Amino acid sequence: MAVFKQRHMITFPNAKVNLGLNIVERRPDGYHNIETVFHPIALCDVLEIVPSPDGATSLHCYGNPVDCPVEKNLVMRACRLMQAQHGVPAIHLHLYKHIPDGAGLGGGSSDATHTLLMLNKMYDLRLDDATLAQMAATIGADCPFFVYNRPMLATGIGDVFTPVTMDLSTMVALVVKPPVLIPTREAYAGVTPAPSTQSLAEAVARRLEQWGGAVKNDFERSIFAQHPQLAAIKQQLIDGGARYAAMSGSGSALFGIFDSDIVADRLRDNFDGCDTFVVPMTANLN
Repeated sequence: MAVFKQRHMITFPNAKVNLGLNIVERRPDGYHNIETVFHPIALCDVLEIVPSPDGATSLHCYGNPVDCPVEKNLVMRACRLMQAQHGVPAIHLHLYKHIPDGAGLGGGSSDATHTLLMLNKMYDLRLDDATLAQMAATIGADCPFFVYNRPMLATGIGDVFTPVTMDLSTMVALVVKPPVLIPTREAYAGVTPAPSTQSLAEAVARRLEQWGGAVKNDFERSIFAQHPQLAAIKQQLIDGGARYAAMSGSGSALFGIFDSDIVADRLRDNFDGCDTFVVPMTANLN
C-alpha cells in the first residue's frame, strides 16, 4: 500500500480555452474528429487532499453548486482509480468550484487530472506523465491535456495531443459566462463536418492580428443563430479591444484576449447577468 510522503496538499486546477475548433469529420462510432488548440488559463478551482482519520474516502464540494452524485464526480472517479490501481488509502477531498460548469472551460476534467497529479506526489508513486495521461484518458477525452498543461493541438476526438509553439504569456483573458446551457449533443447536431484547409498549429503561431479566419470555432455559426446573446457578447469583446475573441469549446463561455488587464477589467462591467473573470493567459501553469 502507498504511504503518505506529505500530510496534505492543496493545488489549483486551472481552466482551458479553445483557440480555434474545427469539426473535421463524423466517425463511424458516432463521435467526431476535431482539431483545436487547448490553451491553459489562470482561472482556477481549489483542491485540497488530506488523510482520512476515519478510514472512509469522502468528497466535499464548495463554491459553485455541483449537480452530480459524489461517486460520479470526476474527482472521485480519479481518486477511485488511484486507489484501485496504486493502493492509495482513504482520503478526504475538498473541492472549491470557481470555474463555471457547462462552459467549455474544462473545469471538471482539470479537477480530475489534478487529483491524479496530487496523489502521485503525495504518495511518491513516481508515475511519469505518459502513465498519468493514460489514466486520465479513461476519465475523459480532454483530461490528459491537464497533465501537460501547456498549449497543445488536440486531434482525434480531442484526445491526441501535440505540443504547439506559441507564447501568449503576456496577454490576459476576459472570460464571460452567460446563463446559457448548451448540451454537447445539440452543439454537434448543428455543424457540418469538413476537413481543415489550413494548419491550425501554424495559424496560432502567428501574431494575433494574423489569425483571421484560420482560427475559428465551427460551433459558433449554429449556436450563435440559436443564442444571439452569445454573438452579441463576442462582438462586445471585439469592440472593447480584444485582439481575438471566440467561444470556448461548445460553449457557453466566451473569451477575449487583451494586451492589458486594465482594459479587460473595465470592460467586464458591460456584461450584466454574466459571470466574468479577468485572468492571465499563462502558457504553463505546472
